[in-house]
Amino acid sequence: MKDGFIKMAAGVPEIALGECAQNAGRIIAMARDMNAKGVKLAVFTELGVTGYTLEDIFLQQTLLTAAENALARILRETGELDMLLAVGVPVPVGCCLYNCAAFINRGKLLALVPKTHIPTYSEFYEGRRFTSAPEKGFFIEYAGQKVFLGQGTLRCAEMPQLVVGAEICEDAWVPCPPSVGLAQAGANVIFNLSCSNELIGKSEYRRSLIKGLSGSLLSAYLYCSAGNGESTTDLVFSGHCMICENGSMLVQQRWNTGAFITADIDIQRINAERRRMTTFTAVPDGKYPFIAEFSLDITQTRLERTFSPTPFVPSDKANLEERCREIIHIQSAGLQRRLTGAHADHAVIGLSGGLDSTLAYLVTVDAFKSLGKPLEDIIALTMPCFGTTSRTKSNAQKMAEAIGTSFREVDIHAAVQQHFADIGHDGVTTDVTYENSQARIRTLILMNTANKCGGLVIGTGDLSELALGWATYNGDHMSMYGVNAGVPKTLVRYLVGYFASVSEEPLQSVLYDVLDTPVSPELLPPEENGDIAQRTEDIVGPYELHDFFMYYMMRFGFPPHKIYRIALPTFEGKYSPEVIKKWLVNFVRRFFTQQFKRSCLPDGPKVGSVAISPRGDWRMPSDMLYAEWMRDAESV
Repeated sequence: MKDGFIKMAAGVPEIALGECAQNAGRIIAMARDMNAKGVKLAVFTELGVTGYTLEDIFLQQTLLTAAENALARILRETGELDMLLAVGVPVPVGCCLYNCAAFINRGKLLALVPKTHIPTYSEFYEGRRFTSAPEKGFFIEYAGQKVFLGQGTLRCAEMPQLVVGAEICEDAWVPCPPSVGLAQAGANVIFNLSCSNELIGKSEYRRSLIKGLSGSLLSAYLYCSAGNGESTTDLVFSGHCMICENGSMLVQQRWNTGAFITADIDIQRINAERRRMTTFTAVPDGKYPFIAEFSLDITQTRLERTFSPTPFVPSDKANLEERCREIIHIQSAGLQRRLTGAHADHAVIGLSGGLDSTLAYLVTVDAFKSLGKPLEDIIALTMPCFGTTSRTKSNAQKMAEAIGTSFREVDIHAAVQQHFADIGHDGVTTDVTYENSQARIRTLILMNTANKCGGLVIGTGDLSELALGWATYNGDHMSMYGVNAGVPKTLVRYLVGYFASVSEEPLQSVLYDVLDTPVSPELLPPEENGDIAQRTEDIVGPYELHDFFMYYMMRFGFPPHKIYRIALPTFEGKYSPEVIKKWLVNFVRRFFTQQFKRSCLPDGPKVGSVAISPRGDWRMPSDMLYAEWMRDAESV
């Protein structure tokens, strides 16, 4: 439960139809197995104590008494478990019979939550026997305990940010399910005890429904439907279980009765998302009040959940190609609008032969093609100086020739040397002035070339560089439109790779060589053999680590120690714990100290859920203190 991670489960014991004692024994045994695996919250099937398909037998007092006795046994025999359980049971109250979720914690019956929407259509005929949940709840005596019967939420005493609510089967299928009100009342975990039969196409619809609910409610949603043992007189049940979190399916199973599924839910992440989305309205005093408190030991969850080392990049090839096309379209559309709005005849770009400038150049070409503008109106400038290698310079030229844009070479050696003389630099000391003078001379040439031809300077800097402040202020930091501003470095590589995969020779070979070239600003003299001497990742750290840190810090507000915790298993075998900590501390320091560069960024299109524009997604003071973050990062 530390860092917000809580292991949860959905289990489908085999039903002994009408044999409540057997069903109770199977629920108890499975709950113990769950507890041994570290599960804290668990949901079982609808009417799992009796079975769902008993029809008019639910009107028999013998069954109802057996069900109550079985639940009392479950209470006794799970009292030592550090868990919150939701078990399905029929509960008679006067002349009414309620289809309930019984919440159990350490031997206490905390609440009986009835089903609200009672289906009486097609294969369902529940209205013949069951009553809808009452408008207002009330207390009853059941299974030897005084308990509240009604809808509402339950909160963890030791972890108040964990709030649970429940709905039952059909409740999820109606236009305004109870889970909407429960979520607004604070529930960030929704249980659904179900008995949904199988029909052709129904399982896929069910998956879409539950994923959609978890997304719209910004919640975890645990769905558990009955399997073997239910009557097959007219229907078949698959035991469909799902655990979703905020629109993502974490795990599911069908046709596996007697088993349970588990997932590590991140409550901190869910709550961070709710705080971020100001349209998520809370109604704490509405229809679904707080009704009970449960208790759990605060322990460290043994994580089974995995995290992608490249959270900005889709994992499967089909989605990756589709995502690449969509991102390129967004970048291109943004540039098209800026070109037409500014009445710009030309686009000017510094084409170094590196990864970022290659992507910006290819996006510019796409924009010009879409606008029907001549490609020769794109002016690609290579501006060799002290660190330029023949490899990158050659690739820039080959690229422009293959595509058919204008290409110019402007040697800036003399201009930079003159600048050194003007400011009193010896021209030999390879300090930050030595490096940044080159970047600023290049920007001056780009800007004035654009003025001369009535064009726009297209920025090449990417999201990762902006997060780290890895840009020369008023050098490559500045442009008239930054097409890569929303694209992290790990994704830049895949986008250029996509362009390469759909290109023909000779452009394809050039692009693959660009991908194989080390990332470098090329501001220091090459090695004796002509290779690049200045490798960016040797200085600031691996971009895949920084993109991982950036995603979880900016998107979900994770503290450094939590990012470190999930980075360890994610990069195990590739980076040691010491290396991960080193670059995490470096990321935190650079992220906060370099905000002044982001506060005055040029316009550029947002392409994903993480963006750093000072006009939109990311606003922070440039001079804030960040000791708390550094202490947290250094303490891991």
